[in-house]
Amino acid sequence: MMKYLYSAILAASVAVVPAAAQTGGPSDSARMYTMQPGAQSRWTSPENHSGAKGQGAKANNGIKGHAYDQIPAHGHADVLNIDGPGIIQRMKMSVIDRSPEALRSLRIEMYWDGADKPAVRAPLGDFFGTAFGKTAEYETSLFKDPEGRSFTFTIPMPFKKGARIVIYNDSDKPVTHLYYNVNFQKLDKPPEDMLYFHAYWRRNTPAVGKDFVVLPEVKGSGRFLGASIGVKADPVYGRHKEGEPPLNYWWGEGEVKLWLDGDKQDPSMVGTGVEDYFGTAWGMAHFVTMNSGCTIADPDTLHWSCYRYHVPDPIWFHQDIKVAMQQIGGGPLEQVRQLRRDGAPLKVISVDAKNGKFYPLLSMKNPPQLMDDDFPKGWTNYFRSDDWCATAYFYLDTPTDNLPELAPVETRLRDL
Repeated sequence: MMKYLYSAILAASVAVVPAAAQTGGPSDSARMYTMQPGAQSRWTSPENHSGAKGQGAKANNGIKGHAYDQIPAHGHADVLNIDGPGIIQRMKMSVIDRSPEALRSLRIEMYWDGADKPAVRAPLGDFFGTAFGKTAEYETSLFKDPEGRSFTFTIPMPFKKGARIVIYNDSDKPVTHLYYNVNFQKLDKPPEDMLYFHAYWRRNTPAVGKDFVVLPEVKGSGRFLGASIGVKADPVYGRHKEGEPPLNYWWGEGEVKLWLDGDKQDPSMVGTGVEDYFGTAWGMAHFVTMNSGCTIADPDTLHWSCYRYHVPDPIWFHQDIKVAMQQIGGGPLEQVRQLRRDGAPLKVISVDAKNGKFYPLLSMKNPPQLMDDDFPKGWTNYFRSDDWCATAYFYLDTPTDNLPELAPVETRLRDL
């Protein structure tokens, strides 16, 4: 029952949403002014590293004596390290160096209940919802960066025995100013049947015809919260002549796929295109809404950073889950033919012809060939290969997961 209650709590963190229909209990708006038995409100900051009662503002006679922490090169800083049951509800963080190199070299890890393996592992910038170590102005249901220079999230993260949040600096430069506040509730006992928050970042450039795996297969039961996804389009899909700047040829015809609870070859949930999954249509421009959007849409650098959070539309799994995105581009026939002449790696898969007929080339016995005179004229879809990255967010019934370690800093910084 508490797993479904946490769905209501998550919704309450972003909006006043009645919970009675889901839990049989009082509404979330009522909880706003109902005293929770035994709950103690605390937060950690550089002025009170432990978050302990009566232990804040010790430096400089309590007058702004320790407003920030520092992290040496290849060092780390604990921004939270507490024992006992509780719920983290909000974290705000900012650093003085917000270059892509810095935000990809810094990584955030979170550990639950004394586990040696982190449940959360991601580059700091990407974790907060924008790819490539870049910043943008946005506010969503889970993350916000109001002016492009700070990071905040409001995701309920319960734990039973303790919690630790660590910022690691994998660069050769020290972090001179790290500001943070981690807000949490200390509880007498943990919620029953609770779920643990997890996040995992990965980067890959799959071969033509291969999907980008947003979330590798995770074993256990829980809830998929969504993902922040970045695409660095390969300029080879847009160059007409040597020396010309790359053009913005559409990369987002691929469909999201979710394998749930024992699905093998074929997934249970499938989308209709990248832009459809992120809540728009006919391409991808900059837009920001509470649960889906595109914070970066830069055709000059061929960078896109998009997000989709399943807050109002929960995705539950009870055995396992895997999430992937197809790598498919599309364009007019002559454009795709020119790409073939330029040597761009691609495989044509279907045509939405001008005569109103759809040609599923991969399932046809004798499909027409791209360069043939009788090839159908129309919107031509093709497999391609681009540089993808993603931070996937999910709840799980265990404090650790079966996923690999975070990629090394060299992988995170490559061609940044």
